[in-house]
Amino acid sequence: MNRKYWIVISAIGFFVVISVALYINYLKIAPMPSAGPRHLFKVKEIYPTKPGGREWFIDMNNPTSDGIFDPGSPIKQRADGSWEINGNVRPGNKYEDQVRMTVGTPAGQEQWKNVEITGYARVLSADSNSDDLDWYARGGTHSSDVPCEGTAVKGTISVDGDVSWLKEIWHTGGYTKPRDTHSVTDTILNRWIGWKVLIYNINDNKAVKMESYLDDNDNNHWKKVSDIVDNGGWYARSSNEEFYSAGCDRPKDYIITNSGPLVTYRSDNMEWDFADLSVREIQPPQ
Repeated sequence: MNRKYWIVISAIGFFVVISVALYINYLKIAPMPSAGPRHLFKVKEIYPTKPGGREWFIDMNNPTSDGIFDPGSPIKQRADGSWEINGNVRPGNKYEDQVRMTVGTPAGQEQWKNVEITGYARVLSADSNSDDLDWYARGGTHSSDVPCEGTAVKGTISVDGDVSWLKEIWHTGGYTKPRDTHSVTDTILNRWIGWKVLIYNINDNKAVKMESYLDDNDNNHWKKVSDIVDNGGWYARSSNEEFYSAGCDRPKDYIITNSGPLVTYRSDNMEWDFADLSVREIQPPQ
C-alpha cells in the first residue's frame, strides 16, 4: 500500500475516535429528556371518594404549582419523573434531616377527615433500619408554640418492613406507644413500594378505624397489612404531669375523631424518592 492510502486510513480513524469521544462527552453533559409519569396505570383506590369530597393528586411535573402541596425541603426531579427529598434545611426550617411534606386546606374549604393517603416511595438511605415512612392526618401545625394543634393518627412502615400505628394527642407530650407492630415485607431500601394509610370514623363518630395497604412490587397490587380500631384505652405514654401541662382539655386516651387542615408525608434521617402522592376524602364503608 502506498503512503497516500495510509494517510487516508489514519485520517478516517482519527475522525472516528474524535467523534466517539465527543458523543460520550455530550451524553455526560446533555440534559436528560423530560420523562412521562412513572406509572401507566391509574393507582387503585380502596374506597370511593365521598360525593363532593376533596381530592388532591400531585402534579408530577410541577409539584408546588397548586399552592396546596408544600415539600418543606428542597426537591429534585429524577430522570424517571420521580422526585428526591432528604430533609435538608431550607430557610425557615427548624430541624435538619426531617421531611415534612404537607397537603393543606385552602381557606373556606372542608378540612381533611376521613382520608385515603397514598404515596409511592423508594428509600435511598437511612440512619437505621427502624427509621420509617409515616403518612398522617387529623391535625394542623406540629409545633411547641401551638401544642394542641399537633394531633395526628399515623400509619408507618419502617426500612426493615415493619408496620405500625401511632397516635399523637398533642405535640410533643401526647405520643402513645405504637400499636399493631409487625413485619409485612423484606427491607424496602433501594426499591419502589406503594404505601396507603386510611383513617375514618365509625360508630357515629365515636371511634376511629385505621387501615394500611402495601403495594410491595410497585405494580398496583395492594395488600391490606393492618386493620385496627381506636375506641378508647390507647393512652399517651407521658406522665400525667407532662400530659396535662399543655392544657388541651383532652383525656389521656383521647380518640382523634376531629378533622385537620394538614395531611403529612414524614420521615427522619432518610433520603428517598417519591411519586404519585394523593389524598382523598373517602366515603367510608357502611
